[in-house]
Amino acid sequence: MTTDTTAASSGRMTRRAWTLFAAMAVIWGIPYLFIKIAVVELSPVAVAGWRTLIGAAILLPLAARRGALRPAVRAWPFVLAFGMLEMAVPLALLGQAETRVPSGFAGLMMASVPIVGTLVAWLLGDAHALSRVRLLGLGVGVVGVAALVGLDWASGTIDPLSVLELLVVAVCYAVAPAMAVRTLAHVPSVGVVGVALTFVAVLYLPATVLSVHDGLPSATVVGSVLVLGMVCTALGFALFFELFAEVGPVRATVVTFVNPAVAVALGVVVLSEPITVGTLVGFPLVLLGSYWATRGPSAATESAEAAPA
Repeated sequence: MTTDTTAASSGRMTRRAWTLFAAMAVIWGIPYLFIKIAVVELSPVAVAGWRTLIGAAILLPLAARRGALRPAVRAWPFVLAFGMLEMAVPLALLGQAETRVPSGFAGLMMASVPIVGTLVAWLLGDAHALSRVRLLGLGVGVVGVAALVGLDWASGTIDPLSVLELLVVAVCYAVAPAMAVRTLAHVPSVGVVGVALTFVAVLYLPATVLSVHDGLPSATVVGSVLVLGMVCTALGFALFFELFAEVGPVRATVVTFVNPAVAVALGVVVLSEPITVGTLVGFPLVLLGSYWATRGPSAATESAEAAPA
């Protein structure tokens, strides 16, 4: 997907870059909290439907004004595939998992996305993906995920189906950007996201409509859905492209390492979720493994590591 990366060529983190980075750390760290709140009254598919509908209503007109719709429509098979992998499948599965697990645990599992991205890059032919330091990162990251899941599972707080759903989400979040880089590099990013969001919103429209058949949910749930659609989806994608252009793909995707910490903190403070032994042991290992797994000269891996929720 095309982005103006001229500003990233200096290699310096400007004040604007740090501001964008901090904003993205929060914007893509808070969805887990609001999904957890929303799925109390709405089905996970309905939450995904409302979120993508609101996001599409904002980004599609923006894409049209920038002349980005026509190139995206021309590449519709790849745009729809991107929408399925980046939005339709992960948003529904993430919501479903959060009906059974704490929001902080769901956020922590997404810290494994860079590790999966390294494997994806290797499968796509990145010769540096399995260098010595990256292999070390993969090993440490896998141990971290095993500790996170195993220790919490042993305590009886995690069920295997939720873990499987979250792992599928992590794979989708790693594969979708890598696929887009290879097949949609010539298409403006705002056009790809606007059309993809519209496709997913239409796909989930029946569930979206049925969710309000008997009336609106509570004000808390309505507010959560609005935040998910307007802030986490529309504003999140728009700012991420700005950050991408400001600092380049390598530094932009480092925000993936910060999001889970925000998710855990909000779960503890707002929802009174416990800080488990699995979190204390597994999360640092996953972060360390992700850092090592994404080191190296290749930009292909870093381009596959962004993980909005």
